[in-house]
Amino acid sequence: MSPKRKFWGWGIEGEGPPPERLAMVEAGLSHWLNMGKLEITEPPQLSDIDLPAPRFQLPATLKELGHSDDYERLSHCYGKSYRDIARAFARKFEHPPDVVAYPKDEADVVRLLDFCTQERVAVIPYGGGSSVCGGVEAKFEGDYRGALSLDLTKLDQVLKVDRDSRAAQIQGGVLGPALEAQLKPHGLTLRHYPQSFEFSSLGGWIATRAGGHFATQFTHIDDFVESLRVVT
Repeated sequence: MSPKRKFWGWGIEGEGPPPERLAMVEAGLSHWLNMGKLEITEPPQLSDIDLPAPRFQLPATLKELGHSDDYERLSHCYGKSYRDIARAFARKFEHPPDVVAYPKDEADVVRLLDFCTQERVAVIPYGGGSSVCGGVEAKFEGDYRGALSLDLTKLDQVLKVDRDSRAAQIQGGVLGPALEAQLKPHGLTLRHYPQSFEFSSLGGWIATRAGGHFATQFTHIDDFVESLRVVT
């Protein structure tokens, strides 16, 4: 089971600077900026947030794929920009999705998209949630009943590897570390390391034409893509 991630920002629950480190940073900033003592804001807790009730529910045939609890909705509300994290620390979780769904295969994706089309539900694809431009926020215009965050992280497998041609068929929801771990036994690497590597997905890299800051010669993910299979 994967470690539980923070719903309000980057990283794993329980990880972060200790109180004495925060106090040292506060003292340094207050001195250098001549602003007096600065207040250290504690991260939000689930109990601090009062979310509106979901505006729709999945039907019985899809219910096993969906979640509407506060943790799931809050952790899929924002990306990881400064604005996102600042709003989270201010306890302002605007535009949370109504349902978070975890498809296990392509057929699940098709069924979920069919339902959302029929019921006028907006769909936001979600990989690692590292967007810094509002790409995962359920803020939209139009006559929609609500929003569904389509979390693709269960589609996380390297399906085929052709060692001779150095090609692989890979599902889009795999995060960077898991992708490299599956390629390593074949003596291969994708050699793509964006700053968000730990918590971003292959599908997200391709959708945003991500660049890898450790790469040389080939720096963008589209240099490595031979073909795509997508569901719309």
